[in-house]
Amino acid sequence: MTLKALALGAVLALQTFAPAAWAADELELLVPGQLSAATEGTYPPFSMRAPGGELDGLEIRVMGEVAKRLNLEYVPVLVKWESVLIGLEADQYDVISVAMDITEERQQKVTFADGWLESGGRVVVRTDSDIAAPADLKGRPVGGLVASNWTKIAEELGGEVKAYKAESDAMQDLANGNVDAIITDAVAAGYAIKNSNLPLKMLDEPVSTIQKGFAIKKGKPHLTAAINKALGEMIADGTYAKLTSELVGYSPAPADPIRSLAD
Repeated sequence: MTLKALALGAVLALQTFAPAAWAADELELLVPGQLSAATEGTYPPFSMRAPGGELDGLEIRVMGEVAKRLNLEYVPVLVKWESVLIGLEADQYDVISVAMDITEERQQKVTFADGWLESGGRVVVRTDSDIAAPADLKGRPVGGLVASNWTKIAEELGGEVKAYKAESDAMQDLANGNVDAIITDAVAAGYAIKNSNLPLKMLDEPVSTIQKGFAIKKGKPHLTAAINKALGEMIADGTYAKLTSELVGYSPAPADPIRSLAD
């Protein structure tokens, strides 16, 4: 074989194998070909166990579809809420899919992909409660997820805060009369009330409006851009609405999503 032929063969080989390797490097993944995402698995309807035992929920479906569109294997990683940011910084997974509010404080620590869901805080009470508005929480025992914005809001409203590690425990404690109210995400509350058959209701007045985002370790602009592209496409073609409406009855896609901030 001539040197010219060998050289041509080498070029063709690089053209064949380089794009896949380049794509993996570009996405800044911990394991090429895999998109690992931190999830709790205990926060319906965002993440939970389906009757068959497999993970399901809004974030599971949306992140799974993102991975599919990026030709990646979706690898959920079960993590406790209070540890998700620590694990991200320690490179234990590529992204946090846990239902995390996009806040200025968190944006200092992580990069958020474009807002993927809009919701907000709502007060949940028993159906026979005399609490009619958030202002009525002053001096009353109020539950909220540990290390969340809900406990902060409860404190600001003058409630006596009781923190929970799982939303299901807070809901059950409320139904049992151990707290007078809880503050939680509107989407999560609506799903829980609908499916638990507990004597609970949401107040009409929200205590906050927020968008949720997928958190990514700073310094990964290509991964952020790829996730944003996949999100935009699935919302535009109706896939997002189909996946989410099956769980909560409507599409919670933000009308005006918060956009990613450059690192």
